[in-house]
Amino acid sequence: MKKLIITPKNPNGKIVDLSAEEITQRNNDIAKDTEIKNAEQTAKTNTETRKASGKQKLLDLGLTEEEVKALIGV
Repeated sequence: MKKLIITPKNPNGKIVDLSAEEITQRNNDIAKDTEIKNAEQTAKTNTETRKASGKQKLLDLGLTEEEVKALIGV
């Protein structure tokens, strides 16, 4: 892997190889980012599932679709 280093002495940049530590850190950052994205997606899915479940329970109790929408603010 490579990186671009731009300095005042070299404004066009210089391409250099990443060190082993930088490669390890990059891989760790990618893994952590993926974990965070998966957790956010899971939380979003859980919220949508709970909302649908709650809506269905209200409908099962005999409320009309309009009443449920008024209650949950849809």
